Amino acid sequence: MFFGDKIRMAMAKLTLSVDESVIAEAKAYAKKRETSLSEMVEGYLAAVVKSGSPEETPVLKRVRGVLKGRNREEYREYLHRKHLG
Repeated sequence: MFFGDKIRMAMAKLTLSVDESVIAEAKAYAKKRETSLSEMVEGYLAAVVKSGSPEETPVLKRVRGVLKGRNREEYREYLHRKHLG
């Protein structure tokens, strides 16, 4: 399909079940970056398919090792307090 000067592949709809709060935060994130949730999901899925594993996506490669030398149990406790009160 042609849109202006760009060639676009045929798009398919996908229904996902996602926590409402995650959707709200993701929409705000996308809006700040002038993109859409669809483009964000498509980009993530494309990165996973290209790398062959969700653990090897560019974002996860950047943060891998961030906790090296840190106490993982303390970090788990911090996350628990932060997200579950």
